[in-house]
Amino acid sequence: MKNILKHFIVLIAVILFTGFAAIAQTKAVAASTDTTMKTYVIERDIPGAGQFSPEKLKEISQASCTVLKEMGPAILWDHSYVTGDKIFCVYKAQNEELIKEHGAKGGFPVTAIYQVDNVISPATATAAIK
Repeated sequence: MKNILKHFIVLIAVILFTGFAAIAQTKAVAASTDTTMKTYVIERDIPGAGQFSPEKLKEISQASCTVLKEMGPAILWDHSYVTGDKIFCVYKAQNEELIKEHGAKGGFPVTAIYQVDNVISPATATAAIK
């Protein structure tokens, strides 16, 4: 009888431990799979960017797209503005770490990252406030 009781207690302990481990894993996975895409503007200091040839801009774009494809759907490039010595890129991503990872993998400088909180335009001036 003592032997059966001992096995029963071990069985209950294993069931409880397995249940707690499963709950912990579920919460960890849920926390790490935040699928909310935020909009970011990335400032990149690139001397002479405004003077780059169409071929050079195509090469940079292809490199970026290659890295993005490897990284998967958690980060998307919308478009970029090329100015004198900077490129300002608009991305959608789940977090800033993905932006930094993209820059590191592609060899693109990341001078600053700004999360977009809101968008306004001339239409905002005449829009009805809800």
